[in-house]
Amino acid sequence: MVFSRLFFIYIFLPICLLFYALARNVKQKNWVLIIFSLLFYAWGEPVYVFLMMITALINYGAGRMIGRYQGKAGDTIATYFAVIYDFLMLGIFKYSGFIVENINALLSSDIPVPDIKLPIGISFYTFQTVSYIIDCHWEDVKPQKSFKNFLLYLTLFPQLVAGPIVRYSTIEKEIEDRKTSITDISYGLNRVALGLSKKVLIANQLSIIADNFLGNIESTTVFGAWFGAIAYAMQIYFDFSGYSDIAIGLGRVFGFHFDENFNHPFICKDITEFWQRWHISLSTFFRDYLLYVPIFGKRRKYGGLFLVWLCTGIWHGASWNFILWGVYYGIFVFLEMKIGKKNMKKIPIIIRQIYNKIVIIVGFAIFYFEDLGKLGSFFRTAFGFSGNGLIGIQDKISFMNNIYLVILAVVCCFPLIEWAKKLTDKTFFTKSVASLVTTVCSAALLLLTSVMLVDATTNPFLYFRF
Repeated sequence: MVFSRLFFIYIFLPICLLFYALARNVKQKNWVLIIFSLLFYAWGEPVYVFLMMITALINYGAGRMIGRYQGKAGDTIATYFAVIYDFLMLGIFKYSGFIVENINALLSSDIPVPDIKLPIGISFYTFQTVSYIIDCHWEDVKPQKSFKNFLLYLTLFPQLVAGPIVRYSTIEKEIEDRKTSITDISYGLNRVALGLSKKVLIANQLSIIADNFLGNIESTTVFGAWFGAIAYAMQIYFDFSGYSDIAIGLGRVFGFHFDENFNHPFICKDITEFWQRWHISLSTFFRDYLLYVPIFGKRRKYGGLFLVWLCTGIWHGASWNFILWGVYYGIFVFLEMKIGKKNMKKIPIIIRQIYNKIVIIVGFAIFYFEDLGKLGSFFRTAFGFSGNGLIGIQDKISFMNNIYLVILAVVCCFPLIEWAKKLTDKTFFTKSVASLVTTVCSAALLLLTSVMLVDATTNPFLYFRF
C-alpha cells in the first residue's frame, strides 16, 4: 500500500484511526496497530509478510537469549546468528541476482540468474532488527520480553517500507506507555499533509522533467543534462523527505516520536554537512555500527570511512552505479577530512556553495543511471564532449514551462516553516494565528493533493525499491 493513494488517505487511515480511538488502553491500541500494519504490508506483499514474521520471531528469540546469557557465550552466539540471518536474507533477496550476473561476466560462466522479487522495505526493517540485536548485545537497551511489542516495533506501518530507520531505543518506552494529545494529532496531520504535497505537487512533477532529459541522454544538450540532473536531485529530496514527513506525522498521531530524517540538506556548505542533513537515520546507523569496526585487526580511520561509504552505496541497490555513487561521496568526505574543518571555513562561502552543489548534482546523476553506458553518455554530454550542443529550442520551452515549479522547489529547500515558527512563537496571539493559518494551509494542500491523485494509477515513492 502507498501513502500517496486516495484509498490510503480516505479509507485505510480513517478506519485505522477509528479503531485506534475506540481501543481502551495501550495494549488494545498496540493490537490495532499490529493488525493494520500487517494488512498494510500484505496489501502489496501477501507472501513476504510471512518472511517478515519469521524475521521478527528469530530476532525476538535472539534478543531474549542475549538477555538471558548477557556477557556469556550464549550472548555472542545469539548476536552472530541473528545478524548473519538478517544480512543473509537481505543478500539473497536483494543481491543474489547481481552477484551471479557478475560471476558470469567475470568467469564467462552460465549460472542461472535468480529472478527473485525484492520484498518492499526489507532494507529498512533489516537495519532495524540489526540495530536492536547489537544494542541488546552492547547492553544499550533491554531485550523486549513481549513478542507482541517487538512485532509492533518491527511492523509499525508509518515507517515500515521506507523509513526512517527507527531504532528500538527511540520508541522503547512509548511501546508500552504513550499518550496522544490534541497538539500531537494536529502536528501529525499537518505533517502528513506537508509530506503528501511534497510528493504529489513537487516530486512527481519534477520526475517528468528528469525523465524527459535524462531518459534520452544520448540526444540531450549540455543544458538538458544539467537541468535534468538538478530536477532529479530535487525530486529525490522531495519524494523521500515527503515520505519521512508522512511517517513522522503518522507516528506522532499514534503517540510515537520518530527522529527527523532530513534537515534541509541543500542549504549545506560542504559535502560532509550534506550527509549530516540527508537520510540521517541511515548515516547515523553506519556511523554507530560500522565506522569503528576493526579492519585487518585494528581500527583504521580512513579504512572505516570508505567501508561506510561502500556499504552506503551497496545498501541502495544491487547495481554498480550505486557502489560508484557511494565511493564517489566517500572520496569527497575524505578530502574534506584531510583539508580540515578550519581550513574549509577559510574558503569563500560562494566557492563552497558552488563546489558542493556541483558535487551533489553529479552524485544524483550517478544515482539515476543504473546503465553505466548511459552514465558515460551523461558525463560526455554534461561536460560538452558529446557534440549535442549547448542548448536547444525544446530546452528553452521546457525551462520556461516549468520555471514556476523550479522556483517553488528551490524555495521549499529552505527551512521556511522553522523561520515562520521563530517569528510567531512570541505571544499567545501570534501562536494562535499561526496555528490557524497552518491548519487552513494543510487542508488546502490536502485538497489540492487529492485532486491531483484522482487520475493517478500508480504513485510509488522512489525509496520503495531500496
